[in-house]
Amino acid sequence: MSAFNAVEKGAAPVGAHLVRDVSLPALVLHRDALEHNIRWMQDFVSNSGAQLAPHGKTSMMPALFQRQIEQGAWGITLANAVQTRAAYAGGVRRVLMANQLVGAPNMALIADLLADPEFDFHCMVDHPDNVADLGLFFAARGLRLNVMIEYGVVGGRCGCRTEQQVLDLAKAIKAQPALALTGIEGYEGVIHGEHAISGIREFAASLVRLAVDLQNSGAFDLGKPIITASGSAWYDLIAESFEAQNAAGRFLSVLRPGSYVAHDHGIYKEAQCCVLDRRSDLNEGLRPALEVWAHVQSLPEPGFAVIALGKRDVAYDAGLPVPLKRYKAGVLPAEGDDVTACKVTAVMDQHAFMVVAPGVELRIGDIISFGTSHPCLTFDKWQVGNLVDEQLQVIESLHTCF
Repeated sequence: MSAFNAVEKGAAPVGAHLVRDVSLPALVLHRDALEHNIRWMQDFVSNSGAQLAPHGKTSMMPALFQRQIEQGAWGITLANAVQTRAAYAGGVRRVLMANQLVGAPNMALIADLLADPEFDFHCMVDHPDNVADLGLFFAARGLRLNVMIEYGVVGGRCGCRTEQQVLDLAKAIKAQPALALTGIEGYEGVIHGEHAISGIREFAASLVRLAVDLQNSGAFDLGKPIITASGSAWYDLIAESFEAQNAAGRFLSVLRPGSYVAHDHGIYKEAQCCVLDRRSDLNEGLRPALEVWAHVQSLPEPGFAVIALGKRDVAYDAGLPVPLKRYKAGVLPAEGDDVTACKVTAVMDQHAFMVVAPGVELRIGDIISFGTSHPCLTFDKWQVGNLVDEQLQVIESLHTCF
């Protein structure tokens, strides 16, 4: 009996061509757009007088983390202890964990990493119970943990809900010798509605005001404490607010967008259009770098195609996949035909239903490239992505570590 090695979904060797050599479906990243996005955001943040700590949970690709750091990123933001350990293994030595560190096993993961004196780690706290647990755990190990107070909004996610809670929590941290208060953090992405812009600016102003109050009271254990906010939709407003209030003069201002690295054809494309509308000085924005490629699997009815692409391959929480181009399998040079008039109407576990636009001729085995909305929940469905050049040839395999 022959032995077969397990093959990662969508994996391809360097030199393979997407239309001829790659088992589909596959995750595809376009090098030129990816490199443009990394440079664009780094330039934007640097020109705003801030530092960039991209949220790595978007891709969980250490190879992309290294590209971002090489272009000037101050550190990488992550969501939990396991992600932090994976990033450390990939060479990352400064992490903002934009969540509370809860549970002894998770604390132990971080304690192990703190044995490396070059590892700079900061996590969030928003409740005295967590402060007490962290203080006890890290004191028992002879370590000092950097913590930042998370400030939130009513009805939002984590974080202290009032300014007084923030000030009281700072006193609780000061009572724990094993904890160092290194900054304050917030997340504006949970502010929605008709008055979102004014609400975000008010939130940023409150964040800076609290940072000033804490600094004036001697609460911080850093001479230049960190103040940080910003997801991938409103980063321009946070940057403007921090800059206008001269936050960088007293604090290390850190922005944390993550989805920009791949961008998308959905919610972040729309958000980027709003950024460009607000900022007339930005003459070019981000470019979609992420696609998922799949075969036409069945043509059971006129005007209807079933694509070998489903919920296990592509995000569907914030919009369905967007058909982009059709390629003839195995035909080089690969010349894609525009199929954006087609529309995906539903996705199942392994299938997508697509309405075929009039004038579009398909045959079984054709290849369709799809754009996505919300790249975070596309990346996490893959162990490997294919970085391709302008000729659609694979130039590097990029591994995820979710």
